[in-house]
Amino acid sequence: MSWQSASQQFAVMLAAAFGIGLAAALSPASMSSWGWRIPMLAGCALIPVVYRMRRTLPETGAFLARKTHPGAREILVTMRRNWALIVRGTMLATMTTVTFYMVTAYTPTFGSSTLHLASVDNLTVTLCVGALNFALLPTMGALSDRVGRKPVLIACTVIALLTAYPALRWLAAAPSFGKLMTVELWLSAFYASYNGAMVAYLTEIMPETVRTAGFSLAYSLATAIFGGFTPAICTWLIHETGNPAIPGAWLSFAALMGLAGAIG
Repeated sequence: MSWQSASQQFAVMLAAAFGIGLAAALSPASMSSWGWRIPMLAGCALIPVVYRMRRTLPETGAFLARKTHPGAREILVTMRRNWALIVRGTMLATMTTVTFYMVTAYTPTFGSSTLHLASVDNLTVTLCVGALNFALLPTMGALSDRVGRKPVLIACTVIALLTAYPALRWLAAAPSFGKLMTVELWLSAFYASYNGAMVAYLTEIMPETVRTAGFSLAYSLATAIFGGFTPAICTWLIHETGNPAIPGAWLSFAALMGLAGAIG
């Protein structure tokens, strides 16, 4: 399960490398004027490839062997009966989505607009974050197979609660490329360690009849309500409080949600 999340890190690394190349080839004025469209067009070119891959993806043997498959009404009824599990799954996934968006999508914005570091430096940090995530996700997923999911989930959320804000405060006090790299890799470490166990755990707690629907709904709710808005929320919090370290408090909130979901 953790390899699915690990594979996404190739996209993070590729996007960061693409940005580094553009930043080196174009002036800041050209990048702001038209250069930012180049990565968007490159991403759109992948749509037909992904569509074909999804259309030709074979079903698993276990799915094909089932004699009956629940319809939409049956799935909705079952999910309504298991609403508490959906809420718990959303809490578990909130830690993942908030941390992921903070250490990937928000890093270039935070580094440039708040810390006033060079774009190349911020994108280099994102590239390294993706590489660390790729290494740690399957490693910690394998560890959770041996020691159990809950010990890994609880340890990572407690570490995040204790260190997220102090780490951001240390960085904001005297910003530098080295400190940004250190802090982002630290946040990345407990994101990857947590998610390596969480994706399997979230699957395991869902009833088999609605496992895919339950997993996807919980994860989508966490992304739509919390994770996807993380860059906007962090920007707003900094603007309202004047505290550049306040994104650490938002991450601590996500860690508290994940901890409650793991314990529950």
